[in-house]
Amino acid sequence: MASDDGATPRLGVLDELVGYHMRRASAVIATDFSRATAGTGMRQVLFGVLSIIEANPGINQGAVGRALGIQRANMVSLVNELDERGLIARRTASDDRRAFSLTLTPAGQRILADSLARLRQHEDDVLSNLSGTERATLILLLSRIEARSN
Repeated sequence: MASDDGATPRLGVLDELVGYHMRRASAVIATDFSRATAGTGMRQVLFGVLSIIEANPGINQGAVGRALGIQRANMVSLVNELDERGLIARRTASDDRRAFSLTLTPAGQRILADSLARLRQHEDDVLSNLSGTERATLILLLSRIEARSN
C-alpha cells in the first residue's frame, strides 16, 4: 500500500513488464515531440509520412501507409491534409492510374527540415542520459520488437 507521505509507491509487478516501461517512455517522447514541434502544425504521423515521401520521391500512398502501418482510409485523410497544406504534390501514378505518386513540395521540404532540426534537439534532450551506443542499441532492440508484427 502506498504511503501518504509523498514517497513514490513501489510499482510491484509493473517494474518487470517491458510493455509498461515502453508505454511510459513513449508518453514522455510524445509529450516532448509536441513541445518541440509546437506552432508547426506537425504531428508524429505527418512527420512520418513526409519522411517516407522524402526518402522515396514518387512513392504511392499505399506504400507509405504500409511502411508506417497506417490503414488505407486514414492514409487518404493524411494525404489530403498534407496536400491541402501545400506540403506534398500528388499525381496519378504512371504505372497505376488508380494510384497517386507523392513528392514533397518546396514547402514540404522546408517544414520537414525544420521539424527534423527540432526533433534532433528533442531526442538529444529526452535521451541525454543515454550514450550514442545505448541509443543505437535501443533502436536495434525496438526494431526487433517491431519486426515481429510484419
